[in-house]
Amino acid sequence: MRPYDIRFTKEAAKDFRKLTPKLRQKLRDILSETISQDPQCGKRLIGELSGYWSFRLSYRDRIVYSIDEHSKTVFIHRTKTHYGE
Repeated sequence: MRPYDIRFTKEAAKDFRKLTPKLRQKLRDILSETISQDPQCGKRLIGELSGYWSFRLSYRDRIVYSIDEHSKTVFIHRTKTHYGE
């Protein structure tokens, strides 16, 4: 099965630059080894984020993404959340 392509929104790219080097590497690993292989492995979100998925990056941070089945692309919307900030 062909892996899904990964695309970052401008907001996610900005979040990525704010992550520590260790979390950046962890994000790369999760995207290449897990989400690109099986995008529905994350948690389906509800409410105003319905249609999006979430995958834990760290205790505080989540990867928020959407899936385009037609183009086999995962769009990363956020890579850093603001719990406790």
